[in-house]
Amino acid sequence: MIGAVISPWLYTVTLLGALFLGLCKRRNELVLLESGARHHRQILMMYTPSLLDSLTSIVASSTIMAYSLYTFTSYSAARSPGGNSPMMLTIPFVIFGLFRYLFLAHSKNAGGSPEEVFLKDRPLIITILLWIVTTGVILGLRH
Repeated sequence: MIGAVISPWLYTVTLLGALFLGLCKRRNELVLLESGARHHRQILMMYTPSLLDSLTSIVASSTIMAYSLYTFTSYSAARSPGGNSPMMLTIPFVIFGLFRYLFLAHSKNAGGSPEEVFLKDRPLIITILLWIVTTGVILGLRH
């Protein structure tokens, strides 16, 4: 046991991230099936692309805010002079990653398969790697 406390903000970011991907998948399904959507799955009659776009925007914004609050209140922020966390440096990666995914979901209809997007889109792969490296360096310098 490492004795680390998991921030409630991290739980919130995880929940919002999953909801974001789920909404993008649902939108992709609705757009691809068009008028046959209700025959494919009954619940799809309840959605419109514009509703899903609005919900996705709200969830993407909420995810960015929750992640930002997570970095502001992280363990390293409490120990840093002035209360500024070096983890705040990772916020641009999260913002770009969400925006890139939204771009791909809307312009390339790639929202239906997040695993393919994460494994095939070079800018997104680079962003994720930069986030991992930056986070690793920040956490490694903490001690």
